[in-house]
Amino acid sequence: MSLLARCALLATLAVASAPLAAQPARSDVLVLTTGGTIASRATGPMTDGASLVRGIPELAKVATVRVEELMRVPSSQVTPADWLRMARRINAEFAATPSLRGIVVTHGTDTMEETAFFLNLTVRDPRPVVMVGSMRGGDEVSPDGPANILNGVRVAVTAAAKGQGVLVVLNEDISAARDVWKTDNRRVDTFQSPERGYVGAADPDTVVFFRRALQPHTTAAEFDLANIDALPSVEIVTDYAGFDSTLMAAAIARRPRGIVLTSFAGGRLSAGARGALRLAAASGIPVVVASRVPGGRIVGNPNAALQALVASDLPPHKARILLMLALTRTSDRAALQTVFDRY
Repeated sequence: MSLLARCALLATLAVASAPLAAQPARSDVLVLTTGGTIASRATGPMTDGASLVRGIPELAKVATVRVEELMRVPSSQVTPADWLRMARRINAEFAATPSLRGIVVTHGTDTMEETAFFLNLTVRDPRPVVMVGSMRGGDEVSPDGPANILNGVRVAVTAAAKGQGVLVVLNEDISAARDVWKTDNRRVDTFQSPERGYVGAADPDTVVFFRRALQPHTTAAEFDLANIDALPSVEIVTDYAGFDSTLMAAAIARRPRGIVLTSFAGGRLSAGARGALRLAAASGIPVVVASRVPGGRIVGNPNAALQALVASDLPPHKARILLMLALTRTSDRAALQTVFDRY
């Protein structure tokens, strides 16, 4: 054997006998399942949470994953009581498990953006909460659920995701809970942020972030659920061509704590809706005007003379959530407007 060959053999043996470098501990992630299309099949009941995650063996390469099923329902059936339950469970898990890197919530897409925004304002920890779902059921051709769960876990264990608030991950895109909209009834790229764009991407080789949402969330939010058994009731009334005050009168008769009035672009209202605001002002119920148009904020407050508040660029369904939470702290109109200006 030549000298060169002997040297190569000795080097190989040395490498083979050297102790393996210590491998970094894999991240700990809790997956909370709630049902939705991601758990649905064309025939038969929804898939249980454990089976849903068990069908994605690639997860073992990313994290150690625990699964807990909170509920198993279509997200069209999710209620404010369920939001409270989710937020409390997430906060309790973070408090009890310092080693937890993040939590992934599987959820139906019908109300995902509402649940995400609520959690964005009520989770009291900077660690990532990532919501995932799917547009195709588990037994359709090319179901998108498994990839979305995998990418959700990948985002949850990414260091840059910490402090980003609640995130929505579908179709390899990462959206901020405040800005995300469901934009299509069927397409897998349905979740978009039309005004501000995605905050990041779960690319095949790595997770990257492009920006941060600057509005307060999670640990910077002021809402405390500790002593809240139920959220204040808030109705949504929608303006339209030919609207009169009948629907507003019916909403007022239910004595909600607040009302969101869905307006035309820029907060403009029909004559009937302006009359409805007068009814609400006389009843003492605060009304927040939110535009039905996805783009642009309401500039100023065109309905201030009618004692209406303004939701800026929040859509009506998210304005309702913020008003519900704000009403747990105050019913003063000026203070409520300050909350909307901040968030």
